[in-house]
Amino acid sequence: MSVVKPLRILGISAFFHDSSATLIIDGVIVAAVQEERFTRIKHTAEFPIHSIKYCLQTEGLKLTDLDAIIFFEKPLLKFERLLETYWAFSPIGIRSFVKAMPVWIKEKLFPKKMIYDGLSDLADKKELKNIPIFFSEHHLSHAASTFYPSSFDESAIVVIDGVGEWNTVTICHGKGNSIELLKELNFPHSLGLLYSSFTYFLGFMVNSGEYKLMGLAPYGNPDSIDTIRFTEIIHKELISISDDGSIWLNQKYFSYSTSLRMVKDRIWKKLFGMSRRNPDDEINQCHCDLALAIQNVTEEVVLKIVTEAQRVTGSKNLCLSGGVALNCVANGKIRKAEIYENIFVQPASGDAGGSLGAALAAHYIYYGKERVASLDCDSLQGSYLGPSYTDKEISVMMSRMGAISTKYDDDDLLCDYVASLIAEGKVIGWFQGRMEFGPRALGNRSILGDPRNEEMQKTLNLKIKYREGFRPFAPSVLAEDVQDFFECDEPSPYMLFVAPFLMEKRYKLPDNYYSMNIMERLYIKRSDLQCITHADFSCRIQTVTKNTNEKYWKLLNAFKSKTGIGVLVNTSFNVRGEPIVCTPIDAYKCFMNTEMDILVIENHVFQKNQQPDYDNKQRWNIKFKTD
Repeated sequence: MSVVKPLRILGISAFFHDSSATLIIDGVIVAAVQEERFTRIKHTAEFPIHSIKYCLQTEGLKLTDLDAIIFFEKPLLKFERLLETYWAFSPIGIRSFVKAMPVWIKEKLFPKKMIYDGLSDLADKKELKNIPIFFSEHHLSHAASTFYPSSFDESAIVVIDGVGEWNTVTICHGKGNSIELLKELNFPHSLGLLYSSFTYFLGFMVNSGEYKLMGLAPYGNPDSIDTIRFTEIIHKELISISDDGSIWLNQKYFSYSTSLRMVKDRIWKKLFGMSRRNPDDEINQCHCDLALAIQNVTEEVVLKIVTEAQRVTGSKNLCLSGGVALNCVANGKIRKAEIYENIFVQPASGDAGGSLGAALAAHYIYYGKERVASLDCDSLQGSYLGPSYTDKEISVMMSRMGAISTKYDDDDLLCDYVASLIAEGKVIGWFQGRMEFGPRALGNRSILGDPRNEEMQKTLNLKIKYREGFRPFAPSVLAEDVQDFFECDEPSPYMLFVAPFLMEKRYKLPDNYYSMNIMERLYIKRSDLQCITHADFSCRIQTVTKNTNEKYWKLLNAFKSKTGIGVLVNTSFNVRGEPIVCTPIDAYKCFMNTEMDILVIENHVFQKNQQPDYDNKQRWNIKFKTD
């Protein structure tokens, strides 16, 4: 009897930002990881050789064991868009054109060669030529990354991002193993690029600072003259919105098509009556009101798009992906609108998720494999798809760093002890199992704290994360307890939905709340769980179940037994400007370079004041990069 060889496909995302690799075997997602976690360069565009090596090592494979490699987009189609855009806007943009062309001709125009060169350490050229290399379209990769792992046999699929090759929005219908494109919106008219333009104008970095803009918006005053005026200006001058969610952007106000800048600073200064904010400038109320205005406009467009998707597909299910799908406030509005019965959002919705979608698209579309969706849950395994580390590897780290720990052999005892420390106000670095795929820490590479502690937000932002003080923190909550605190009756396992704090648990705000500056409002008491209650009483929720992450669920239960609440502050295990920690060494260095109190790696507990180099400031005085 012949043995059927498993179908092994490697997906790659690279060369633009958020490089990653994914390995699937017979449709099962075996491994997925971002290259930044290995190189320690946030949002790196480098070829993901470390990620590829990890994926192969997970299954003990050689590169030549693969049946196919698939790249997440079509560079030649993107180059076509680049040339047509420069031609359409000429002679404007000639300096940008002259700068961009050598890079494209030398590095990006011959994608197969770039892939072969990137893989040259893993196999010789003759062997590489025997592995088929395919190219998916950018938006197809996004669509596949959210539909195929979902629990839906059929679904409307909406992808919204900055731009792929040409597409900026696509509406598809997924059925079984097929994805049918129904409607598309093309460059330069892009909701993602509109949002990124305001990210730039408000002093944050494009492609990484959009979540800061989203976090700033709740400090805006919805009833202020400025917020109303800004919204009117956006509608009147920048964007025209159709009933189906398609948009037209007035290009006289934007420069992203022909230069490295998003907008024309002087024209926007005249338009909004304020200068572009520099990254280190103080944040004033006008900045908050402008952030709220564009957030509201974004939500308006997103709701129209998903409503149109429901109309053309007739589906009760919705799958979301693309960078705009990480706007969890907009996702919360979609859920509240009850347009769909079920919603699934890809946790790695940005370009990192493209490697996953490309691999799945090859499996189901090119190879035509049958898809049987699980009705119980998605197939992402909680997004815990990255590296894990053995006790031996932890011991090697301890020897190398001179670290000292106490080991707990029993998970229940460990969780009980750590819960006690959190209840005492300690800040915990929590490093467990396989690393998360995507931008969110979901209980395996997390920094944890007590949400009841009124000083916790200040402590985490200024002494641990070294980031802007206005930034909110998310709660992890036992799935069975979520309705005790939040207006939420649906799961949110990937921290991709915002829900309001229960009305009866809110404190009344002072009458002069919106006349206070942003930092004064930050510390106005809003609830008994101050740290995770944002300025507008919203919360970005992660619901935790025993089936998905048993150890983290046990820790939440242990904390509940001591405090009466099954909620913890959960923020990603990193500092500003650095990727989430990947290895035990990354975790220990971050622990020693911040004012974190305790580090827990698997069942090893490291007390800061027990480390031999605790007082050696010279060794641990490492300056962190800023973003």
